[in-house]
Amino acid sequence: MSADYRYHADVIRRHIALVPGYDALRQRLSVDVDVGADTLAQVLDAAAVFAEDVLAPINRAGDLEGCRFQDGRVLSAPGYSGAWKQLAEAGWLAVDQPAEYGGQGLPSFVNAACRELFDCACMAIGMLSGPTRAATQVLLEFGEKAICDEWIPRFVTGEWSATICISEADAGSDVGRIRSRALPAGDGSWLVTGEKMWTSFGDNDLVERIGHFLLARTPDAPPGSAGLSLFLVPNRVRDADGDWVSNGVTPRRIEEKLGLHGSPTCAMGFEQARAHLIGHPHRGLSQMFVMIQGMRLMVAIEGVGMAFGAVQMTQSYAETRKQGGDPAVPPVPIARHADIQRQILGMASRVEVLRGLVYEIAVRLDAERMAVDEPTGREATRSRMVTQWLLPIIKASCAEAGFEVPNEGIQVLGGAGYTREWPLEQWMRDARMMSIAEGSTGIQALDLVHRRLRRDRGESLAAFLDTATGEIASADPGLATSALSVLDRLRKIGAAFLDPQSRPRDAEAGAVAFLNVAMLAATAWIAVRLASDDKDDAIAKRLAACGRYWLSDVDLKAAQQEKLALIGAARLAEYEYL
Repeated sequence: MSADYRYHADVIRRHIALVPGYDALRQRLSVDVDVGADTLAQVLDAAAVFAEDVLAPINRAGDLEGCRFQDGRVLSAPGYSGAWKQLAEAGWLAVDQPAEYGGQGLPSFVNAACRELFDCACMAIGMLSGPTRAATQVLLEFGEKAICDEWIPRFVTGEWSATICISEADAGSDVGRIRSRALPAGDGSWLVTGEKMWTSFGDNDLVERIGHFLLARTPDAPPGSAGLSLFLVPNRVRDADGDWVSNGVTPRRIEEKLGLHGSPTCAMGFEQARAHLIGHPHRGLSQMFVMIQGMRLMVAIEGVGMAFGAVQMTQSYAETRKQGGDPAVPPVPIARHADIQRQILGMASRVEVLRGLVYEIAVRLDAERMAVDEPTGREATRSRMVTQWLLPIIKASCAEAGFEVPNEGIQVLGGAGYTREWPLEQWMRDARMMSIAEGSTGIQALDLVHRRLRRDRGESLAAFLDTATGEIASADPGLATSALSVLDRLRKIGAAFLDPQSRPRDAEAGAVAFLNVAMLAATAWIAVRLASDDKDDAIAKRLAACGRYWLSDVDLKAAQQEKLALIGAARLAEYEYL
């Protein structure tokens, strides 16, 4: 049984329409770019067809057969080469790429919507397109024009791809311990030597050339993360005869993983590999964060896409699987049982409030890039604060949902869900990496506490609370009450963590619980929006029901997490006895 991608596309469209900033963005873009309802419907309907006809069929083969490492090269999973070619030829790699480089120039929220459909169908191949798109953003902001002119058009056509090369054996999230070195070559280029790991599609046979965006140290670099510079290291270069030859970039192996078997995760070696410095020396980490920020939103989209597929599959199964009821009459669909309804409602409401938050952020990012309504001074700053506050929340929350929702679906299907006959087990395995990659859940929680809360003394939190409260205040009090209570809990925890008497360890020990309360506050805001939609069609009714269900116990969940956030350090005293 496959997901209903057309329905999936319709639900995404309704979410976009509900984002308050969408109309302002659409009106601003209407002179050059049409992203109205009709155009959006055409694009997403076509994306749904592509997901169903091209990507979904290769997903299972990619999982069962995976990639191979042969004669020092990575060979892609069956069907991937043809799918990648079609992805490029149909223009799906170009959706939000700049028009001057051959892209379609659409806002990024349109790409996010298409990507959600594609990730539901085959997340593994998206592990190639995602970093490549993020690389364009880095080059546009920091790259020299000649580099942009050479690389971006080929990213758009799918001829070349990009990777993120950060982690090393003893330097994962602790990037300040990176040991890769870059020496000046004397002609303006650099020579990079080092070993990297966890590189998605670090080598592949789908593209002609791969550009590795790599963090390394120059000879004069200070210690720690402040000494890192960002380099673009091609895997191949042209020789004197114009032929492609190795640039000293070698895939060492591909990892054997729990899931994502169609996406090769490579250990990479760089030996005197010729490289281009991107941006300024010793500012590599902050520059790389442009790429990482895009990748974190990509993870959130992946999580929502696969979680929604799991909801669809679970609900379809429950409505056709017959079991229980009065033994004197035929059995009833298990969807009629209260406990099954509870589970499916929990799954569906979680996905819909998180999806609403994803498109709130996606539209905000476009509006900020394009200066919609041109807010000035403090208004613009506070708008950016809200977006930056929400990014670690959405990355962590959707990553967790991407794994947990399919897991809950397996519970509903019972023994059937535990088999490969149904896709839930693959979605669960594929999604498990999401809460690890691009910064684990714990890293996102520390980011929220230290970089978003403590660094600006609570201004980002205040900006978020003002924005959410402003919208909720106009809603029906019956919907708004629980949401406002959760926002108040978040405010209180933030104040406690900002108290001068509070130790950093106190906040760190309660950081994940604080992140959970922040997620509940953000999703309560979105739940009120969904529940307030008074349209009479089936999708509006679905979203409103999900919003109401989420609000029914959101304050209870927040109260539990509030307690955990405030006693985190005290609880850890027990660790010494382990």
